[in-house]
Amino acid sequence: MTVTTTGGFTSSQLLIEEQSLTLPSLDLADALVLGEIAKSLGMARNLPIAIEVRLGDWIIYHVSLPGSKPENDWWIARKARVVILKHHSTIYERVSAEERGVDWFKENNVEVETYAIHGGGLPLTTKNEGFIGTLLISGLPQVYDHLLGVEVITEYLARKGELL
Repeated sequence: MTVTTTGGFTSSQLLIEEQSLTLPSLDLADALVLGEIAKSLGMARNLPIAIEVRLGDWIIYHVSLPGSKPENDWWIARKARVVILKHHSTIYERVSAEERGVDWFKENNVEVETYAIHGGGLPLTTKNEGFIGTLLISGLPQVYDHLLGVEVITEYLARKGELL
């Protein structure tokens, strides 16, 4: 039986994607660069998004672009909790639950009011330290929030001379 998943993604594809987005390192300056890349892309495309970059729970970068709304911050906080809990992207968690036919919230003993398995939360993982932070985007349909996050990290890696 084929399961229809959000965005047509599979959990195995999303895990490979996460591995390909592993960063060589990540410090405060790098986190700011990631945020600025996201902001530049959003501004150039007139996207109504909010962007946040965290190292652990520490919010390093946050900006709300024209057209974004206060509730984007609520979505960002909920997505951040998922990534911090699971160390995987929010879309991965959603697709994995869809494939397995489980209630993600019951499985993780959390409330939908405080956790969101909607695309746009991506783990920031380094080669030596593992999970270290989170890139969060909110304001577009969830698949596009996710894809923009992937584009941001890909651009950051390209600037660092890393090949995907």
